[in-house]
Amino acid sequence: MRQGMRLPSPGLVISSLALFVALGGTVYAAAKLDGKAIRVKSLPGNRLKVHSVAANRLKPGALRAAVPGAPGNLIVGSEIDLLTLGQVPEAAHSETAGYAQTAGEAQTAVNAVNAVNAQTVNGHSAGCTPGTQQFAGACWQLAYSEAALSAPAAASSCAAQGGTLPEALQLAAFSQQPGVTLASGDEWSSDITNYSDVNIYGVTLVSSAGEVASDASSKPHKFRCVIPLLT
Repeated sequence: MRQGMRLPSPGLVISSLALFVALGGTVYAAAKLDGKAIRVKSLPGNRLKVHSVAANRLKPGALRAAVPGAPGNLIVGSEIDLLTLGQVPEAAHSETAGYAQTAGEAQTAVNAVNAVNAQTVNGHSAGCTPGTQQFAGACWQLAYSEAALSAPAAASSCAAQGGTLPEALQLAAFSQQPGVTLASGDEWSSDITNYSDVNIYGVTLVSSAGEVASDASSKPHKFRCVIPLLT
């Protein structure tokens, strides 16, 4: 008598069916499950991989601090690795503005130094030339003239050099400066003392002792010129 086929046991059938359902469910889950299908709070945080959730996918206040007693139990700045954060958009403008301000201040400082050391101002020479000394806001000639001239001729000589005769009181004060000596025969100033007729007038003189006197403008005396700082 031919032996018939042996039927599988009920337990084997149930096991096979369970395996088929399990495998089919896994494939279905892999193909169909997304974030919307996951119930809120069904996945604990320690089941998520690092960097698996982008920051822009989190709602404000969604992250809570792990440190007990933190205000509102929210994450505080000390818990954040600043190296992992990008630059705040407005920070770039702020940083640029800082550089601009610093650059502006540096340029201002450079301009100030250049102004102090400037040799010209608007095309004019600045400072006193050799043979002159700065006094009362101008450059005074240290030596008096070699020739004695009338007051008008002395004034013309100073004008040709870009200067003028000094005022009497300023010349007297300048005579007291260290190393300054006025001519022994008195020096012309620019001050007129009296006037009697056309081309007849007196001009103030200052002696080597700093004394103030006067003489007719036509008489010859030595002089020195006062040159402006800008020429």
